[in-house]
Amino acid sequence: MILKDRPEPLELRILKLLDARTELEEKEKKYLHSKAKGYEGEKMFDLLTGKLDPPSYLLYDLLLESNNSKFQIDTLMIRQDPIYLFEVKNYEGDFNYENGRFYSLAIKKEIKNPLLQLERCESLLRQLLQSLGCHLTIEAYVIFINPQFHLYQSPLNKPIIYPNQLPDFMCKLNRKSSTLNGRHKSLAEQLVSMHQTESPYEKYSNYSFDRLKKGIICAVCHSFSVSRYDRHLQCDVCGYCEGIDPAVLRAVAEIKVLYPNEKLTTNLVFEWCNGIISKQPIGRILRQNFCAHGNRKYTFYV
Repeated sequence: MILKDRPEPLELRILKLLDARTELEEKEKKYLHSKAKGYEGEKMFDLLTGKLDPPSYLLYDLLLESNNSKFQIDTLMIRQDPIYLFEVKNYEGDFNYENGRFYSLAIKKEIKNPLLQLERCESLLRQLLQSLGCHLTIEAYVIFINPQFHLYQSPLNKPIIYPNQLPDFMCKLNRKSSTLNGRHKSLAEQLVSMHQTESPYEKYSNYSFDRLKKGIICAVCHSFSVSRYDRHLQCDVCGYCEGIDPAVLRAVAEIKVLYPNEKLTTNLVFEWCNGIISKQPIGRILRQNFCAHGNRKYTFYV
């Protein structure tokens, strides 16, 4: 039973939209790639955990706090005993483990040690559970999900599951019986209620509305070469056709993600679409899908 799902992270959505409409700084491009890769790996692992038969409560992407320290949990599986904590890594390529450190052979640099990340997360989770009066055992693992990952000099007796070990590991989890009661459900609900959210907007405040390229982006190939043909739009690159209504609603969704504090007006959407769609149909679509406030030229929608 999934008590907390894993939506696409807001920061990742922001970065994708910014990347489509402006030139990101190099460090932000790398961060976008890393963020997207990580999310992809987590969703791959979700498919595996979601197929397990024994009863469990699955909590994805939790941000919790214990003793004034915040920690992120990729996947938490609450079972009868123990509960399972998973740190999922979608690393690809060749890596080396030496003197307790991880190195990427591709870039010839040290990377964050996922074992230390797991150890910190497990310690803080244990402290949090104790404060809640819960004394279930925790089993914690680093999951390397990508089949193209290889670790040279891999450490022995470490809580690591490699890609080729995943099928057997999941089978073992599937064979292990689990009986849940109200105590387990209460714990799961408590942890979900303690989940925190952090706003990423301050990090990208320099990407003002005026800095971004305007226009409607093709929903398939992400080109700006979209033309208006009577009651539909068509991409001049891939030929994809889309109705005016869904195209405007996509544009509105982009504005709401990037600039949640901006008042949604007909003029704002018209400018965002770069005039490809006239104000009259934009106004109609906004009236049909949102609640209008104000009047005449001061009307905005929520």
